[in-house]
Amino acid sequence: MDDHPAKSPDHLTIRVTRRDDPVSEVTEADAFASVRKYPNIVVRGPLFGLAEQRRGERPRWRLLGELDTGFPQMARDELNSYLWNKAKDEAEDRAERRSLLDAVTLLETKPVNEVTAAGVRYRVVRADEFARIGGGRLEPPRATDPDEDGWDLDAPETSRTKGFVVDHAAAVGLTEGMDRVGLLHLSYTASRFPDDVRADSQRALTTHPGVVLLPPTFRVVERNEQSWSMVTGQHATPQGARRALVDHLTRPMPELPDLPGMPELPEWMKVDEKEAAVNERAAKKFTARRRPNELVVRGKRFDVVRVERVMRIGPDGPETPRPSDTDDYGPSQIHPRMDEHGTITYGSSAEASS
Repeated sequence: MDDHPAKSPDHLTIRVTRRDDPVSEVTEADAFASVRKYPNIVVRGPLFGLAEQRRGERPRWRLLGELDTGFPQMARDELNSYLWNKAKDEAEDRAERRSLLDAVTLLETKPVNEVTAAGVRYRVVRADEFARIGGGRLEPPRATDPDEDGWDLDAPETSRTKGFVVDHAAAVGLTEGMDRVGLLHLSYTASRFPDDVRADSQRALTTHPGVVLLPPTFRVVERNEQSWSMVTGQHATPQGARRALVDHLTRPMPELPDLPGMPELPEWMKVDEKEAAVNERAAKKFTARRRPNELVVRGKRFDVVRVERVMRIGPDGPETPRPSDTDDYGPSQIHPRMDEHGTITYGSSAEASS
């Protein structure tokens, strides 16, 4: 029986459109070729971040930053700081500041995943990170992925996730539409996942039956015999990940200021001079190439890989953390007290920060 005879709800609608421009056609062809070459997926686990929904934007949500933390409480703390700084720097009147600070107080005392402040809904959202695999290899960047050149290790990175609009019913290309259909029933089934994790994953198929793909990110992994270990965080472009690999090889420890009384690094933190020289030479050869995705150094193989994130969507929008998503700590006061006039009282239980 059709439960939605008139119009399918947005969270159950995948709208596919054909785009005839040359760039879209090349991108579609590249995606089809990649899916054939890397037909399976490996799920790494959940990531958490923040989204907001302003008046008049329902059912769409907008991401406020990267989804790059593995713990819900870290995202809640990020929201705590976001709202506190908004109250300090952007509130237009006492009522708006009071509303923002009330939400901060709630986040300091309870592990809540959604608050409303100054008429805006803020939510801690969840996505699963995965990579495609084929022939024993994780998928590298695609030729049509946005990329750049340049090896300045301190160059700022742009974000393709911040500001991304989560809109399940928005029109997408044929390949993305097919990918999303294929991910509708994705769940944790492997025995390495605890029972409660698998149960929550199955439950999410019903409570949040829709899926949205976020912009891909890129990481460097070290390939072992039977697995991969992460070397870098996520980056918006393949070149950002390549620069991070060079940084990993040539600047393994942050530079410490040369100040009187500065303690010497312990032995276990020091880098062997011979190893450092080998890494420097390898990094130099790596940067002499244009957009390389592999590097072997002293028997270690590093790969730049393409990582995707899928967010489950329900009738009220993106999925929040599941009961089985664990935290190492709970909510607490992060910033000093502020009143509705914007006066900050330092010396309270939290360290002053801004």
